[in-house]
Amino acid sequence: MTTHQILLFGLLFCVFVFLIWGRWRYDLVAFVALIAALLIGVVPKEQAFSGFGHPATIIIALVLIVSKGLSNSGAIELIAKQVSRFAVSLQTHIAGMAGIAAILSAVMNNVAALAMLMPVDLQAAAKAKRSPSLTLMPLSFASILGGMITMIGTPPNIIIAEFRQSSLGESFTMFDFTPVGLACAFAGVLFVTLVGWRLLPADRASHNSARELLDVSGYIAELHVPKGSEAIGKHVRDLDDLADQSDVAIVGLVRRGRRLPGQARLAEIRSGDILVVDAAPGAMDRFVGELRLDYSSKGKDSSPLSSEDMSLWEVVVPEGARVEGRTAYSLKLQYRHGVTLLGVSRQGKQFRERVRHLQIREGDVLLLYGSSDMLAEISYWLGTLPLAGRSLDLIQRHKAWLAVGLFAAAIVLASFGLVYQPVALAAVVASYVMFNVVQARHVYDSVEWPVIVLLGSMIPIGAALESSGGTALIADLITSMSVGYSPVVVLILLMLITMTLSDVMNNTATAVIAAPIAVDIANRLGVNPDPFLMVVAVAASCAFLTPIGHKNNTLIMGPGGYRFGDYWRMGLPLEILVVLVSIPMIIWVWPL
Repeated sequence: MTTHQILLFGLLFCVFVFLIWGRWRYDLVAFVALIAALLIGVVPKEQAFSGFGHPATIIIALVLIVSKGLSNSGAIELIAKQVSRFAVSLQTHIAGMAGIAAILSAVMNNVAALAMLMPVDLQAAAKAKRSPSLTLMPLSFASILGGMITMIGTPPNIIIAEFRQSSLGESFTMFDFTPVGLACAFAGVLFVTLVGWRLLPADRASHNSARELLDVSGYIAELHVPKGSEAIGKHVRDLDDLADQSDVAIVGLVRRGRRLPGQARLAEIRSGDILVVDAAPGAMDRFVGELRLDYSSKGKDSSPLSSEDMSLWEVVVPEGARVEGRTAYSLKLQYRHGVTLLGVSRQGKQFRERVRHLQIREGDVLLLYGSSDMLAEISYWLGTLPLAGRSLDLIQRHKAWLAVGLFAAAIVLASFGLVYQPVALAAVVASYVMFNVVQARHVYDSVEWPVIVLLGSMIPIGAALESSGGTALIADLITSMSVGYSPVVVLILLMLITMTLSDVMNNTATAVIAAPIAVDIANRLGVNPDPFLMVVAVAASCAFLTPIGHKNNTLIMGPGGYRFGDYWRMGLPLEILVVLVSIPMIIWVWPL
């Protein structure tokens, strides 16, 4: 092993450790690794940022923007709601929603597809009075499986297609992935419909994190301002410091039986007013004592949060959201935006006390309270995804056919080789902006920049590993482990290794590293490299064992009330099923 190879393997080992550890963002880890590779000389400076201009990187960015346009059209939500309406049983609901998720994920970003369907699924669960945990995991897994069907369905497929172009001189086409991907998706949807949901722990079926989060009784109270109270003569906002010290949030003011608009931040408190506050019982008692307030004598059936211009919103925190890693207090949600964080649900656990000082994590479900007109805008600013449907002004249903038609035309032209695929997708993006399907100011917001940075950073490192002979060493190791066995055994071994990596680290990084290894293995065996590339494409997308393997699994964790160990119960049999279905299909479609 040369010094060059030792340095590269050492660097990649550190990357894998930090990606699996998850302490730092994967894009930061990848970019630091790229800089380190440049400093130690294992990546030539001429190739330093070649990954950011790579066709795979460009295609992924364009697909993300197109997905935003399709989401904005609202057509997909309408279809999903119709399917949900006619689902008379749990199994028919899972089959319908999972089928839609798989189809959508074939032509758009997996996360975007799930984000559109998750509110519909939650509403159906609430209507049927069942736990969303029974349906959210099947929905997530189906959206991941659907990405295997086309080249643009998931980043690993795009990476594999472009790697084939650079190594073999010809890329995979849009629908080369379809036979194998469709078989896996069909088998997977059938499995989650008939068997998968039954494998979840029994207590999840009776657990509803969303319903529990919305139950604010015991935390929202009306406090009467009597004569002699320290609050009289002060504005509501003047109480912020004391409220924060007591871990209390003032969410409204009632005067003469009428709720003042908004949170009445500028209103002067008078004797006889009622302060509506959010706090744990102990904190509320301290606040009452400091200001010499009284508990309101209203009946239990009264609703202190009820107001025509105020609403409760549940939102989920995706990866890369502005609020991730921060607190409501540091963002000044209430002071600057008039929005109060009432509660947080994390892996089925509810947080109420000191919630405004709680550091928000990816996958958390937040309960926000604020102006009905502002909540949609604030949710977008925070980078969160609403769980109860989106504001109507964000959906442009009259442009649904335009959005779908433009995208379909681009796919047809690219599939027949009439237009270079990145150019076709770029034309769709330009058209979406021109027709305001995607607002110009939201174009860059639609791109998952951490994924772009990850890919742009890892491509040069992957290329260096290949040119240095590092991939050849790994290929030798894998083939030596299966000496005397059929190439089919090597295919299965490669799939299992890639699946394992994808379950604990980003699937994009997995595909970048595994693709050249797959080709080297095929060359050593003297067989067709295409089935080995297809194995990597399928395996890199199979991240079903953990909530960290795929963003969709993380997104459903909070709303579904899942725990880390719940995923393998459904995910392990599903991964075994994918191996059993995909290997024969790959060999049949892409003979060795």
